[in-house]
Amino acid sequence: MDDCWNCENEARVDDLPVRERVLLTEHWRVAHAFDTAVPGWLVMVPRRHVLALDELPEAALAEMGVLQGRLTAALRLVVGARKTYVMQFSEAPGFAHLHVHLVPRMPDPPDERKGPAVLGWLGVGEDLAVPADVRDALAERLAAALDDAEGNLSGVVGVPEP
Repeated sequence: MDDCWNCENEARVDDLPVRERVLLTEHWRVAHAFDTAVPGWLVMVPRRHVLALDELPEAALAEMGVLQGRLTAALRLVVGARKTYVMQFSEAPGFAHLHVHLVPRMPDPPDERKGPAVLGWLGVGEDLAVPADVRDALAERLAAALDDAEGNLSGVVGVPEP
């Protein structure tokens, strides 16, 4: 698709830095968000061009829920998140391709950045954004956490048993 950031990245998925491919499945690519001040802010992107959830195949929808749970457990382990905010808008120019934000909610965020106000930490500019090398390091740690015990993070310190 012309002017679609996510399709352009998918076309060169094997050459992307680790921050753009934290996890690859048949249906999803998980990337660390850019232009955010929040370490561990992830984006789940369908590997085919769709604009809305109802355009996804049933298998991708089913996998989405499982991945959100696994990614939340990995964020708890790697960055200390207490929970994960999940959002989907997909309306910015060049970003109409469906994508789902998973934002780690840390233990004590300032009141002015709780809930939907977490979006104030997106679009922060280069000076405040998590640097690329840090996003790469986090991506590697998250990928390792996801691989642990074939994706089963139960029993890992800091991750509650199901």
